[in-house]
Amino acid sequence: MNRCQWAKDEPNISYHDDEWGRPVHDDQKLFEFLILEGAQAGLSWVTILNRREGYRKAFSNFDPKKVARFDEKKLSKLLLDDSIIRNRLKITSAVNNAKQFLKVQKEFGSFDKYLWGFVNYRPIKNKFRKLSEIPASTPLSEKLSKDLKKRGFTFVGPTICYALMQAVGMINDHTVGCFRYKK
Repeated sequence: MNRCQWAKDEPNISYHDDEWGRPVHDDQKLFEFLILEGAQAGLSWVTILNRREGYRKAFSNFDPKKVARFDEKKLSKLLLDDSIIRNRLKITSAVNNAKQFLKVQKEFGSFDKYLWGFVNYRPIKNKFRKLSEIPASTPLSEKLSKDLKKRGFTFVGPTICYALMQAVGMINDHTVGCFRYKK
């Protein structure tokens, strides 16, 4: 079976085959990817995948209403939790982003409606043949990043935004030879 070049071993294979690039429209799942992509900054995605269950427990199964209420005591506890990346900036960013996420939901009716509006509610299908052709960011991810930052989000640079767009299926960057490309 042909896969994208980066999916060579677990947990990348399962993530690639079952999740990456599939359109996500559930707000709680979108919040999960927003937090995980921000946590990944400067690290490999496999590092985050290996800690995903820890993140689910630590961040109340990615319920943005609960995460938005995390206080300093909870933050201090998270900094001691070795099942997640113990970086104060990333942890406080997750709490901040939960608050901003709720504001976007209120303004647009859902985060899904806001986010998918950047691609006119239809996935963009690229035609890359090799991993090396896939960009780290695009003008569209820069536009999303700029808008999220304007709304008070953090850890949402253009590269993180592009990874988010790929993960939630807004962008289909499966290479053309990959079995998931046409799906």
